[in-house]
Amino acid sequence: MRYKAILILSLAVSMTTGCKIFGGGKGNSGSSHSTGWSYGDPDNGGFQADQNYKQETGPGLVFIQGGTFTMGRVEQDVMYNWDNTPRRVTVASFYMDETEVSNLDYREYLYWLKRVYPNAPEKYRAALPDTLVWREELAYNEPYITNYLRHPAYGNYPVVGVSWLQADAYCKWRTDRVNENILIQRGILKPDNSQNGQNVFTTETYLAGMYQGSEGKKQLEDASGNPRKVRWEDGLLLPNYRLPTEAEWEYAALGLIGNAEGELLTERKLYPWNGSYLRDKNKKNRGKMLANYTRGRGDLMGMAGALNDNADITAPVNSYEPNDYGLYCMAGNVNEWVYDVYRPLSQNDVAEFQPFRGNVFTKYRTDADGKLVRDEFGQLIKDTIYDARNFEDGDYRSQIIEGDDWTVAKENSKTKDMYVQSEQPAQFSSLITDNARVYKGGSWKDRPYWLVPGTRRYLPEDKSANDLGFRCAMTRVGSPEGF
Repeated sequence: MRYKAILILSLAVSMTTGCKIFGGGKGNSGSSHSTGWSYGDPDNGGFQADQNYKQETGPGLVFIQGGTFTMGRVEQDVMYNWDNTPRRVTVASFYMDETEVSNLDYREYLYWLKRVYPNAPEKYRAALPDTLVWREELAYNEPYITNYLRHPAYGNYPVVGVSWLQADAYCKWRTDRVNENILIQRGILKPDNSQNGQNVFTTETYLAGMYQGSEGKKQLEDASGNPRKVRWEDGLLLPNYRLPTEAEWEYAALGLIGNAEGELLTERKLYPWNGSYLRDKNKKNRGKMLANYTRGRGDLMGMAGALNDNADITAPVNSYEPNDYGLYCMAGNVNEWVYDVYRPLSQNDVAEFQPFRGNVFTKYRTDADGKLVRDEFGQLIKDTIYDARNFEDGDYRSQIIEGDDWTVAKENSKTKDMYVQSEQPAQFSSLITDNARVYKGGSWKDRPYWLVPGTRRYLPEDKSANDLGFRCAMTRVGSPEGF
């Protein structure tokens, strides 16, 4: 109920306050430090600028102030993977979903796809979670196949059976719907429930002037008072929703903001809460579980009359106590996809600031006339200009290159050259590919070890599981906190 109330309140505020919530000044703030000319003065050419921009928090998000922290292992590496060696890094400020994406959130996405693309059922089918992840040969889980995603009893539970690719597509869809709503609430666009095919609102096509939606009564004006299109420079539209990087996710889960005096860290954390116990020590809720996990073999929720975490499978996304950033279920409930490609020794290679592995650099495709090209669903097509997923992959012991000098073929080495990959039955495979993605957090069927934010596992980006979901993040533009 609390989660729904917060969501309804945030939507109500955004609808009533318009530009105050989502930035966008008059475009004539102050004068140029370079020329002295006033911004927005038609006599000086009409250049518009807003020096008073402040990014507002998008729907569902919580602000995470960035900083430095020690990323990686904080306890014994009982799995002996040696893939989370501690290292000091810095994460920029960003925004993150307060909760995991719920079944209700995801069903809204599915409904939109079915409504907007009635003649392209493959678009809808590609987004459907795999409900068969619940099926087991020696367990009666069939009711979850039918009920978990669609029954209202599970509406506020985390969506599962979603691959990394599907989660990434949801983030892109959410970006477009949020930005479309901003323009509608500002009166710049009229609601258009008839959009379909190539004429579908996306943030990219709108900014490129390719979206042919109905304009509202309130348009932005140039310096001469003439209506003009919204530009990225206006600050009205929010940055992209996306999956958090592994460093962002781990930093947010630890929530060390409450464990420091100035720049002195007074207490490291094992879990997203203080101490090494899994039960609440505070007098008010003493003894209550702090996360949804499996306590021991065959014990997923305790005994009748004394359920330890009150959840047989998943729990509602706003269950248990939030961490110091106000984030729910950063340990347990479901594992969560992050943005990174998995490599066992990424910590030896990635940058100290904003560490991330998985960059694929792209550019927009244009036709012979230099015009942007869209696909059949109205999205701009991008071409890969550089794939950095294997950049400086320094695990020389995994190289399978003939010859005395393993560096000879380094420039042209791909993942398949560095890690054992066999598609033959009964043959060993490392499972490490350019499509293996990291997930973190532990789940309702995991032991406490996996609840530690520094632990990491991976799965092919097109696979899914009944204990694996996701939440979204957003980049913070401008200063980390504000001056």
